[in-house]
Amino acid sequence: MAAPAHAELPVGAKAPAFTAQAALGGKPFSFSLTEALRKGPVVLYFYPKAFTQGCTLEAHAFAEATPDFQKAGATVIGMSADDLPTLQKFSTEECRDKFAVASATPAIVRSYDVDLVRDGKSTGYTKRTSYVIARDGKITLVHSDMDYREHVSLALAAVRKLHHH
Repeated sequence: MAAPAHAELPVGAKAPAFTAQAALGGKPFSFSLTEALRKGPVVLYFYPKAFTQGCTLEAHAFAEATPDFQKAGATVIGMSADDLPTLQKFSTEECRDKFAVASATPAIVRSYDVDLVRDGKSTGYTKRTSYVIARDGKITLVHSDMDYREHVSLALAAVRKLHHH
């Protein structure tokens, strides 16, 4: 049975907890979704590959908006299937030390349903999908679009909505 093309987790679903190897400003650390949610909502955005054009532009856009996300009490974390050394470089050069990026293991990719499939086969990359996760661990926004442009504004609007409840 073929999985539907858009099999992302739905709004209202509980975001699967995970810990991943991450980097912020080039420094490696262990990112725990559960710990991050204690501080406030989390914007978890998956992107296909560090240093490719759309992903770089998206990282710049999230970096620019980091102060706005912080004001709304949210943590931004970018995830791709890249290895840690690549992400350490990306976190400094393209995320401009503003937010963390983490390495999505196959298990994380599966649990969030973000495997980028072409012609029925996994490409080894993740889809460009953004999730906004409320403090209670529930997903309040899912945006999956290979065009990076709307991700930041939609995620920010979703986070601000949470702030006013």
